[in-house]
Amino acid sequence: MTINTATSLSMEIEFPDEDIPYEEEILRNAYSVKHWLRYIDHKSRAPNNAVNIVYERALKELPGSYKIWYNYLRTRRKQVRGKCITDAMYEEVNNTFERALVFMHKMPRIWMDYGTFMTSQCKITRTRHVFDRALRALPVTQHHRIWPLYLKFVKRYDIPETGVRIFRRYLKLAPDDAEEYIEYLLSVNRLDDAAQQLASIVDNEHFASKHGKSSHQLWTELCELISKNPDKVHSLNVDAIIRGGLRRYTDQLGHLWNCLADYYVRSGLFDRARDIYEEAIQTVRTVRDFTQVFDEYAQFEELSLNKRMEIVANDPDATEEDDIDVELRLARFEHLMDRRLLLLNSVLLRQNPHNVHEWHKRVKLYEDKPHEIINTYTEAVQTVQPKLAVGKLHTLWVEFAKFYESNGQVDDARVVFERATEVEYVKVEDLASVWCEWAEMEIRQENFEEALKLMQKATVMPKRKVAYHDDTETVQMRLYKSLKVWSMYADLEESFGTFKTCKAVYDRIIDLKICTPQIIINYGLFLEEHNYFEEAFRAYEKGIALFKWPNVYDIWNAYLTKFLKRYGGSKLERARDLFEQCLENCPPEHAKYFYLLYAKLEEDHGLARHAMAVYDRATSAVKQEEMYDMYNIFVKKAAEIYGLPRTREIYEKAIECLPEENMRHMCVRFAEMETKLGEVDRARAIYAHCSQVCDPRITADFWQTWKEFEVRHGNEDTMREMLRIKRSVQATYNTQVNMMAAQFMTSGNTAADAAGSDAMRQLDARAKEVAAAANNQQANKPPAPTPTKPQNASNIMFVRGETQGGSAKDKVVNPDEIDIGDSEEEEDEEEDDDGNASETERNEAATRKDDNDLIMKKLRIEQKSIPAKVFGGLKTKANEDEEDD
Repeated sequence: MTINTATSLSMEIEFPDEDIPYEEEILRNAYSVKHWLRYIDHKSRAPNNAVNIVYERALKELPGSYKIWYNYLRTRRKQVRGKCITDAMYEEVNNTFERALVFMHKMPRIWMDYGTFMTSQCKITRTRHVFDRALRALPVTQHHRIWPLYLKFVKRYDIPETGVRIFRRYLKLAPDDAEEYIEYLLSVNRLDDAAQQLASIVDNEHFASKHGKSSHQLWTELCELISKNPDKVHSLNVDAIIRGGLRRYTDQLGHLWNCLADYYVRSGLFDRARDIYEEAIQTVRTVRDFTQVFDEYAQFEELSLNKRMEIVANDPDATEEDDIDVELRLARFEHLMDRRLLLLNSVLLRQNPHNVHEWHKRVKLYEDKPHEIINTYTEAVQTVQPKLAVGKLHTLWVEFAKFYESNGQVDDARVVFERATEVEYVKVEDLASVWCEWAEMEIRQENFEEALKLMQKATVMPKRKVAYHDDTETVQMRLYKSLKVWSMYADLEESFGTFKTCKAVYDRIIDLKICTPQIIINYGLFLEEHNYFEEAFRAYEKGIALFKWPNVYDIWNAYLTKFLKRYGGSKLERARDLFEQCLENCPPEHAKYFYLLYAKLEEDHGLARHAMAVYDRATSAVKQEEMYDMYNIFVKKAAEIYGLPRTREIYEKAIECLPEENMRHMCVRFAEMETKLGEVDRARAIYAHCSQVCDPRITADFWQTWKEFEVRHGNEDTMREMLRIKRSVQATYNTQVNMMAAQFMTSGNTAADAAGSDAMRQLDARAKEVAAAANNQQANKPPAPTPTKPQNASNIMFVRGETQGGSAKDKVVNPDEIDIGDSEEEEDEEEDDDGNASETERNEAATRKDDNDLIMKKLRIEQKSIPAKVFGGLKTKANEDEEDD
């Protein structure tokens, strides 16, 4: 079917039958985008030319429709996909884009598609023009959609000059993307431009890296870039930049110094690099930075030496100058390695120039260089400030003076000491040490008079009264109270002075109240050596008046020992007064020694009763841990002086005062003593008294001792009484445990007991019923009803008297009465009466039975037949026993 229609092609077109409805709609609505798109969708599977004709007809009618243009351009790009870029169809698509941009020049999507399509065709100039036109046509607010494609196009092709210019234009719009520009410059080997751009962003304090890099990292990248490429970076002052970094980043000095030296090494300026290394190791302040720089410096010197040695070795025309050059490089390298410890010490001193210990180490490093040692000491004492010194400043002055002394320059050593005494130290002891060292030097030089004069000068009283601990005063003003100086002065007077001057020094020390117990003892010994015994005793008394316990212990010890050694018992009353004065405030930890010494005095020179009184006082004055030993001594002395019977009172007092553990031992000893005296009943009473604090589960030794005692000295009744007491004590301790358990059960049993959930109680009651029934059947008695016990009743059985028997003669019977023959029957009767004896009671009954058997075995008397001749015509005892049986 043929339809004549006016189209943009001005020709007759034949349409298939299925297109007729769409054509009719187009004729009715030629300006409807929806109808055109429906028609285009219908023709989507038609040949390319047919689809393109429909698009062209639609654009003829609607040239300003973005939707039709966008779909048309996308369809045309799909049609050329996979074809060679030299195909003519690419140019047709380009022309279509150009026609579209006549109407769509404000649409960024069209420009983006056009730029991407042109980039794929490798037409660099035309592509660049397209992007430039897009940037001119679009408003600046939409440029951010074009620039990524533009930069991608630049990076895709090797057009460094064009790329640099394009990036510079882009940075005017987005200066924060400078890092991307730097990466591009590095990729195209434009290192000088990259260094300039990196330097500019490093100088910009407001620059924020999009990659999260800090300004220090950017600075490090700049330093590495310019140091490793000295031949490509020309527009920057490398030295100034890196030194600026050294002032700015003081925590990374080692790395920056190495970068600067590496720059000169790569530039071929080796001497300049060596100067940089030397400057670095003389200025760094941390061990880490020093290690970094020194390792690089040593590696540089080693490589330089090895390279030069290889050149000289391979050069047949090498001259003597070349060998000298090699030797010079070798010496330089060895000198560097020898200086390592000294350079490291310099680093530590730069960290803290007031570190006294490091100054001493520096002196040791100059072991064979006297002039350097003197310079070091001089620099040290001038640098270190007393209030900031780490260590003891006076040791520098002392070692400085000793160095002069060791080299025979004693006058110079005196000058140093004199200067040292004028330094305002923090502590008085430091100044005192200087004076003492000065005096010792004079003693080594055998100038004893000079040493005494120095000590006299050091101890001169100031013109006004000064407190020793007043930090606002100088140490020179407070030196007169330094015990160290006075002790040195006293030693010198003892050695080289007179008796009067030495005594004056000691008295002065005591008057200033700076003495110690050792000073008092030394003073006493000094007086004794010169046979001034009473003076020595007065010195001890002065010390006793100055000090309190426990500091006065040594003085009292020396005083009493010396007094007793000299006078013995000749001045007994005076000695007693001294001991009483000593023991008046003596603490328990020191009392034992003095009491024993006092008692020894009374034993040797006094009265026995006085000695006993001293021992008696000592038992309560010493520490609790020493009371047992003290009582043992007391008992021993009492037995030696008055005999064993007199020790009973001591034992009784000891038993009352000592703790349980020691009391048990004392009771055993007391009982053994009574046994030796034949007082068996007294010994048994002591054992019975001690047994009340002896749990059989813990103190089995005590019960074994008592048992052995009863076997040797007792009988059946006493053995039974001992066993009864043992069971009673054991029950007492068990009662304490059972009461605690009962209280716990009473507080813990709640609704579960009421509901009958306690199965163990039910089983226990059932077992009691069975046992009661069995006992009743054996006794041919009707089974007694099982008495019911309260829910919370305890199983504790208390000893009580009860009325037994049904006859008129009822009497109170002691249930604990021991009867060998009827013990088992009584136990059965108790079970019959109670009916609810617990398993614990049955075990105790079995234990008592075993004890009875043991007693019988122990106490069984073996009977022997007596010859009939003894009785003559009388009836023998054996026959009488048989008749009785």
